[in-house]
Amino acid sequence: MSQDQHGDLSAFSMLDLFRMEADSQTQILTDGLLAMERHAGDAAAVEAMMRAAHSIKGAAAIVGLQVVVQLAHGMEDSFVAAQHGRLKLTPERVDVLLSGVDLIVQLSRLDDAGAEAWLAANAAQIDQTLNAIAGIAELPELPALPSAPVPAPAPPEADEAQAPVASGLAGEEPAAAAAPRAGAGTAKAPAQNFDKLLSLASESRINAHQMHPFIGALQRFKRNQSSLFSAIEHLHEAIARSGDAGLMEKSLLALQKTQPLKQFMLEHIADIETYERRLLAVSQGMVDEVLALRMRPFRDGIHAFPRMVRDLARSLGKEVQLEIEGEDTLVDRDILAKIESPLNHMLRNAIDHGMEGPYERIDAGKEALGTIRMEARHRAGMLSIEISDDGRGVDLEKIRQSVIERKMASPAMAAALSPGELLEFLFLPAFSLKEKANQLSGRGVGLDIVHETIRQQNGTVRLESEPGRGFRALITLPLTQSIVRALVIDIQGEAYAIPIVKVESVVRVPQTAIHTLENKQFFELKGEHLGLVSAAQVLELGEAASQADDLPVVVIGRGKQSYALVVDAIRGEQSLAVQAIDPIFGKMRDISAAALLDDGEPVLILDVPDLLLSIDKLLHEGGLHQLAQAGHAQQRRAKRILVVDDSLTVREMERKLLLARGFDVDVAIDGIDGWNVVRSGEYDLVITDVDMPRMDGIELVSLIKKDLHLHKLPVMIVSYKDRPEDRARGLSAGADYYLTKGSFHDETLLDAVADLIGDARL
Repeated sequence: MSQDQHGDLSAFSMLDLFRMEADSQTQILTDGLLAMERHAGDAAAVEAMMRAAHSIKGAAAIVGLQVVVQLAHGMEDSFVAAQHGRLKLTPERVDVLLSGVDLIVQLSRLDDAGAEAWLAANAAQIDQTLNAIAGIAELPELPALPSAPVPAPAPPEADEAQAPVASGLAGEEPAAAAAPRAGAGTAKAPAQNFDKLLSLASESRINAHQMHPFIGALQRFKRNQSSLFSAIEHLHEAIARSGDAGLMEKSLLALQKTQPLKQFMLEHIADIETYERRLLAVSQGMVDEVLALRMRPFRDGIHAFPRMVRDLARSLGKEVQLEIEGEDTLVDRDILAKIESPLNHMLRNAIDHGMEGPYERIDAGKEALGTIRMEARHRAGMLSIEISDDGRGVDLEKIRQSVIERKMASPAMAAALSPGELLEFLFLPAFSLKEKANQLSGRGVGLDIVHETIRQQNGTVRLESEPGRGFRALITLPLTQSIVRALVIDIQGEAYAIPIVKVESVVRVPQTAIHTLENKQFFELKGEHLGLVSAAQVLELGEAASQADDLPVVVIGRGKQSYALVVDAIRGEQSLAVQAIDPIFGKMRDISAAALLDDGEPVLILDVPDLLLSIDKLLHEGGLHQLAQAGHAQQRRAKRILVVDDSLTVREMERKLLLARGFDVDVAIDGIDGWNVVRSGEYDLVITDVDMPRMDGIELVSLIKKDLHLHKLPVMIVSYKDRPEDRARGLSAGADYYLTKGSFHDETLLDAVADLIGDARL
């Protein structure tokens, strides 16, 4: 006897089996009706629907659901009439048949306890649906839309007799149709079983890798044994030369006993190495097989979309079809479940915002029927999903105007934005191009939710638009969240991992290539300036000072939000089995999950979007540590001076004068900036103005002189204020020198600096 494709079904009741069959057969009916609506005369589709309706009728009769028997029988009669050319399946008639499919789905999911009450409460609706299916041939056929542009009359109204049927059932059933198929899910293993299997398989792989150091220890033992055997041989030769027969016999016996030990060790090391290879192969095979069990075809997450697109478009007076390519593309079940809502949002946005009405499309020279295409494929080890439509596209000038009106950018800045940059605004919360909100859109939350959900899955989404021709969204996601390819790094002696999809590049930066401006250190990479940030500081692990000439750097983020993360060391790439952190810890800042390395060492996986927010916060607070000089303070040949002045002209003049004399010079634009800079670096002198925004020079001097670590640092005030009381105020605050800009010239400043700290060289 052949094995049923669902496995052992003996544990299921007849009603459970009916639910499973109804789920599969109603999907055939839905797909067939949508196909017939667009391609009339498809004999294969009609034949498949006849078989599906007949199967439902027979199964419903067995479990005693007479209402379903009547519905299926009426639908079967309609399909027979369509097969013989007596009935044309127009959109209005398809509406009625789909309402019958929805009712069958609802009835199949009723439990024994609540079935009778539900049937009584919905008797009128059931009768209405049965009568509509019985009288389906009497529904009028609406005239087809013209194929060439003509003056567009008002869209015709739907027939009043069938309108209540569609509205009465569609009000509940789109949700039911989009819901997970309970019957089909009954025979599937729970998701947590796969997670547990993956965890066990990953542990077996780690245990297999731990054989390697054991084999290494045996190899060292073999080398030591060889050295010992060699010493015995030399001893035997020395005894042989001595001529002592008794010692000669004993040394020969010892030498003979070494031979089996040598062979024993060689054979057993070879056996253990073979065992290690087999263990690694089996454990990796287990991981691969468990991952394969977690993979589902793309169609499982989108089976309800064609119906949703069709019904939503008709409710808006539009004609839209959804074409799907790559339905067999395999996707991790967790990712598939989490992207269903974002994809739903994208499709609803395309119908409501992008697709024109049929008459508007004809006037624009397009087909009355609009098309949305959804394509899924594997590309470069990632899941790529493309959603495109042939609608009106997005008005980029409307976005630009909205950005200006909302004061998100100045008119000059908005005018310089590229199309890609303008489209990024659509992802912002509460950003919408609709003047009035409706049930579908206009509240500015759709694409915001899409962007956030895709980001949480370590994916990206990019938008493209061609006004008048269509809109396209490109979504890229990892194939699975269970195994992540990650870059393993060391920070303060601990291992951390960054998902490879979030790493832009890995470089080594010479200390000499690092520049400082306004307390921000940066280097140049491919013509762009990238800010340097200590990973230890961001993760609050203390201050790390590198003694190396080159700093290992990992570049994360994109565009203007790109940063170079300075780490202790870069170990390399590994495939990690992701383990969720215990919920008792809550959401840990900058950390997304945990894993075990191949040698069993625990590693935390960094949350890159969270990390970028933490870096932005550090920059805003102005508390970044200096990286270039921290490990080379003892090697510094020139004394360092910090110039604090809000005047660009004065600041640059003082900087150039001091640089020409051989000093190492940093600048700050006001008192707050100067206070942050002086605390994060080692300086020999501070030169400051008095009148500055946010914090004046007098307050800066006072803070420096009161600081436990900085109070001995010389401070010079250079100011336009030359009254005696101004000078007295500066000196009383703790300034070591007061120079007025009125009597200022090159040698005056340089002589004053020499009086305070001497020559530029240490």
